[in-house]
Amino acid sequence: MKLADDCFVHDKDRLRHAQALEILRENMHTIAGIETVLLGNANGRILASDVTAPRNIPAFDNSAVDGYAFAHDDFEPTGGFFPLKSRIAAGDSAAAELAGFASARIFTGAKMPEGADTIAMQEDCELHVKDGGLYVAIPSGLKKGANRRRAGEDVRVDETVAKSGIKLRPQDLAAIASTGTYEIQVYKPLKIGLLSSGNEILRPGETFEQGKVYDANHFMLSGLLENLYVEINDLGVCPDDAEKVHALLKDASTKFDVIISSGGASKGEEDHFVDTLRDLGKCHLWQLAVKPGRPMSFGQIDDTLVFTLPGNPVAAFVCFSLYVRPSIKSLSGAEFSEPQRYQIPAGFSIKSKPDRREFLRGYIINEDNIPIAMKFDRDGSGLITGLRESSGLIEIPEETTSVSKGEMINFIPYSELGI
Repeated sequence: MKLADDCFVHDKDRLRHAQALEILRENMHTIAGIETVLLGNANGRILASDVTAPRNIPAFDNSAVDGYAFAHDDFEPTGGFFPLKSRIAAGDSAAAELAGFASARIFTGAKMPEGADTIAMQEDCELHVKDGGLYVAIPSGLKKGANRRRAGEDVRVDETVAKSGIKLRPQDLAAIASTGTYEIQVYKPLKIGLLSSGNEILRPGETFEQGKVYDANHFMLSGLLENLYVEINDLGVCPDDAEKVHALLKDASTKFDVIISSGGASKGEEDHFVDTLRDLGKCHLWQLAVKPGRPMSFGQIDDTLVFTLPGNPVAAFVCFSLYVRPSIKSLSGAEFSEPQRYQIPAGFSIKSKPDRREFLRGYIINEDNIPIAMKFDRDGSGLITGLRESSGLIEIPEETTSVSKGEMINFIPYSELGI
């Protein structure tokens, strides 16, 4: 199902951070198709249908250790001195039954014999020969059921092992594999068209000229997109020319699910993306009450969603991470989710303008084994060094006018942004 073309309607000139997120959260939904893949090829993919357990996992009671199995109720009458009557290895399929007042040598993962309910670890036991027979001396103090894994202890039959919409991690693959499932349904990767905008933009490898800058945003955004398992298509650099912007967006909207541009979203005479969006489709949002990132816009041309990010690298990074990333996750079949914030004492003091959400580049130091949030000392949205030397974003809410050293603040580690 595609997005409706009026789903982002609002009456705000400049949306606050929470308002923009709410609009996206309420109206984004899955547009990705579904395909079946082998489990071994599914790491990092988004699961498209629930996986349930066809049987208990483990399917039978089994041993958690190498040791000796016995019936706990037989311990007192024997004094813990049991004749050794059988040997059970992992993978033995024959049904084993243990006679009363006897023990069995058993190995990790082996099926528990009928009649036994407790296992003593081999290193805690002693073997003895008596009257030509082999006996095991089991120490006292073991609780009934010790070292025994119960059938269904991990997962019960018909229980959901992996839920549709999760991004599959190695541990999820292990859980699915434990059910015997070898093929699963996952969402197909969205087709993303990625472009840069500006007469001043050069691609690395081109000869440098005064007045030009190399295209850092393309490589940064490509790297951020790779964590979302999408198909990235490089649309190159679009000059500040209204006709060329119009032609590029019109063509790209017939080929891609999402178009992401950096630059060209401001109000300058050479910025044509927003006007083009309005001409070809709809601009649902332009201008956020966020620093850095105010000129971000998003809209759509027919069924293709278009995000135009600021040209400054820090602003592009922040807007992608906070707005585009959760949107693409939702379009791809996952849950629209915000990054986790962590409350940490500030190691700095600053003044802040009200009525806008600000995101500072920050990092963590330890003082007397207490984590302290520090801010990068330069705040310019064009300074890539701030992104490189920081480990997360410090979030300053709209109502905050100052932060004092020691005050608790929100810190978003880059790991919460898929980095």
